[in-house]
Amino acid sequence: QVMLVESGGGSVQDGGSLRLSCANSGRPFSPYAMGWFRQAPGSEREFVAAITWTTRTTYYADSVKGRFTISRDNAKKTLYLQMDSLKPEDSAEYFCAAAQHVSGSYSIREAHNYNNWGQGTQVTASS
Repeated sequence: QVMLVESGGGSVQDGGSLRLSCANSGRPFSPYAMGWFRQAPGSEREFVAAITWTTRTTYYADSVKGRFTISRDNAKKTLYLQMDSLKPEDSAEYFCAAAQHVSGSYSIREAHNYNNWGQGTQVTASS
């Protein structure tokens, strides 16, 4: 069983930085892509960023483009999200997820295409 575990969340001031990590503590697997989503109270889960595992093609939500960077370390089998210039509106629970089969730059942004999810880590940016 794949078990994704996020870490690195916390509280920062407006403009601060955090780096989230997502490691698989279960059986080894090779996803087509992995991504980060976030969900604020009372809101739907939204796409943040994704990366294809083999080609390392990256995708970002417009709201985080230029501020967040998604990457992965094959040797450590870990996914990262570097978040810079954090804003209060970035505050949410952040989830990492893995997708086995995704087709196209639109589908990779859709949560229902992801098969495995972590438990989430809270990020709070306050003004």
